[in-house]
Amino acid sequence: YIFFNFSSFRSQTFHRSSRVSAQGWIANVRGGSFSSQGKHMKSSCSLVAFNTDQAGGMVGLSSVNAASDGKWIVTQISCHADLVTDLDFSPFDDYLLATCSADETVKLWRVCDLDQDQPSNAEVTLSAADGRLEIVLFHPAASGLLAVASARGVQVWDVTRDTALTGKHTPSVFIPITITALNTRSCLQLLYFKCSLKPYSDANSDLSLSLSVSHCLTDVSTRGVALVPKLALDVSCCEVLRLMQLSDNFIVPISYQVPRKDFHADLYPDTVGHTPAVTAEDWWKGENKQVLTSSVLVTASPSSKFRHIQGAVLHRDTHITNLRGLHLTTPGECDGFCANGQRVAVPLAIAGGQIAVFELSQPGKLPDTALPTIQNSVNVADFCWDPFDTHKLVVAGDDAKIRVWQIPKGGLTETLTEPERVLRGHTEKIYSIKFHPHASGLLASSSYDLTVRLWNLETGEEVKRLSGHQDQIFGMAWSPDGKLLATVCKDGKVRLYDPRKSTLPIQEGPGPEGQRGARVVWVCDGKYLLVSGFDSRSERQLYLFSAESLASGSVASAPADVSPSTLIPFYDPDTSVLILTGKGDTRVYIYEIVPEAPYFMECSSFHSSEPHKGLCFLPKAECDVRDVEVARAIRLGKTTIEPVAFRVPRVKVRKEFFQDDVFPETAVWWEASLTAAAWLSGSNGQHRKISLRPNDMTPVSEAPKEAPVRKYLPSSVYLEEKTDEQKKEELLSAMVAKLGNREDPLPQESYEGVDEDEWVSKELTPQTHTPDDS
Repeated sequence: YIFFNFSSFRSQTFHRSSRVSAQGWIANVRGGSFSSQGKHMKSSCSLVAFNTDQAGGMVGLSSVNAASDGKWIVTQISCHADLVTDLDFSPFDDYLLATCSADETVKLWRVCDLDQDQPSNAEVTLSAADGRLEIVLFHPAASGLLAVASARGVQVWDVTRDTALTGKHTPSVFIPITITALNTRSCLQLLYFKCSLKPYSDANSDLSLSLSVSHCLTDVSTRGVALVPKLALDVSCCEVLRLMQLSDNFIVPISYQVPRKDFHADLYPDTVGHTPAVTAEDWWKGENKQVLTSSVLVTASPSSKFRHIQGAVLHRDTHITNLRGLHLTTPGECDGFCANGQRVAVPLAIAGGQIAVFELSQPGKLPDTALPTIQNSVNVADFCWDPFDTHKLVVAGDDAKIRVWQIPKGGLTETLTEPERVLRGHTEKIYSIKFHPHASGLLASSSYDLTVRLWNLETGEEVKRLSGHQDQIFGMAWSPDGKLLATVCKDGKVRLYDPRKSTLPIQEGPGPEGQRGARVVWVCDGKYLLVSGFDSRSERQLYLFSAESLASGSVASAPADVSPSTLIPFYDPDTSVLILTGKGDTRVYIYEIVPEAPYFMECSSFHSSEPHKGLCFLPKAECDVRDVEVARAIRLGKTTIEPVAFRVPRVKVRKEFFQDDVFPETAVWWEASLTAAAWLSGSNGQHRKISLRPNDMTPVSEAPKEAPVRKYLPSSVYLEEKTDEQKKEELLSAMVAKLGNREDPLPQESYEGVDEDEWVSKELTPQTHTPDDS
């Protein structure tokens, strides 16, 4: 037998972003190539530092990984008055950078996150005064220990005391080496060195980046290469090495991955950690210790149980069709239409601000003749149903008035021209209106007069007036407990109000930079605010803010796409599922929002064949829980009104059970918990909760466990399988056994014969015929 020793990395592949899209490439980089013995690029677990071609004394900074929105930030630090010859990150501090220069100084920089201003002064400056410095290097095990080399010798410094511990002069410090990786050709040969020097190797896997392992072709010339520390690798995709290639205009991440289906410990032995083994003083006294190792094994990234959610338009029998004269240009602050569990209100492009109301229980084709409508006499700015009264529709108009309409039982049978009540108080036209989530008859409205006003519909009076906005109010939202009101404004601010305590915001923080529009909604039990808006380049973005610290800015963001319409959010507190779409879109985005990183867990999107006006979601009680339907919406098309079901796919056998893991007890938000007067006096309400489980269904958590299904036969079956020769012998034996022993007498041998004289012979004479006989 001949055995071969194969490397675990023999099938590794490199992954590099394409030049065409340049996604994953760090742009806006001006890489410098100078004559020095040091490295032109160095990486920590968080940052990458590199030489730039600007005056020589500048050092560029970028991040090892892209931000949550997929973008990279590049900044610079003015480090020295002369050429930066070498740089190095501390192995125990990702933000401590050492640089040396031709000006004969060594500086230590405490760099900041890239979205902050970088320091203008070094934290420590060491004057080596030993000629042009060429190499700077942190000690791999001792904290605060730094080696500096020049053409004259080597010095070791204790940076905590600004003291040179030793220095040795020698006429030949540097050994000429040839690094074929650092050439200007288009082939990045992974680092073959003369004199057997291999500084770019992985000590944990004993994998040297040489031609014997792999190579990759690059599209750009190479100015420098940095090896990313092992603790910064993406273990989930079996990444074993990552290089950062510095070119004239880009930094190109090159990832080496070993094709595996899951985590393999043989690829990831324990690697050195971030804790130093000794201090500089102890090392100088002769103490030697190894840095403690740590595992790079990471827990599996969070996975959403809704990642395969499916949206589907229900059967045509449930549609309302032949809708004509739809108003397609409602203001950006308006959702475009509104629906409750019984009926849907749709604006029409008819003079007088007319709104049609259709009963969801009466689907079918609408008549070609005129329909009964609600006539507001002015253009409609926004409108919504009272969540606690399915017959009450509130409409805000361009004339700064709010009209309250009462829809008769059974729906509209004639045109309504006189509202039940008219609210007056705003001095300019209204942006939007929002009902309180707990108190009946309590309405908030925002206006061009830059105020937010609260109304008691029972009395028709204005009860609160909130100020503090400097520009157009894009959107507002009540907190789940009804105590606070959040707004997002065109002045780039997100504000938080406690209307019962102050008319001014209690918190204020930076919001979206874009000025095309925005929406806000509370998520994660009121701990966070999610804002849908635009960035400075007018690209749609999602931002997540902590409700306790708006001033600190967003904690996470997620990119969407480029479109002129604002994404309108709907959040389901039972499942933490966020569903967004815009007017004129064909795609519906779906995320699960979690209160910790990564915050946004993207799920499958829903696509429609034609653009829609938007979606409006119905109460949770309208969902078909037997079909694992977690949300139901009404989709408004150009000529149709269609119900859309969002379902979570489950195994057919398990669908017989109630999926209580996705259907917790839900709040009955369509019932008021207190009156407007009670809330204004300081009381707080809370919705009761109900279970959506039908009486004839058993919760899946109580279902009996299924016996595991064996995908393959046990090994004993294959071990006992007979060879072809054995099968042949068995077949022959079976045939012989079936034929039996044929030596028994034949049946005719038992018959009795007759004597010969008993046989009669008869001679037959042939007859002849003549022609006459015929």
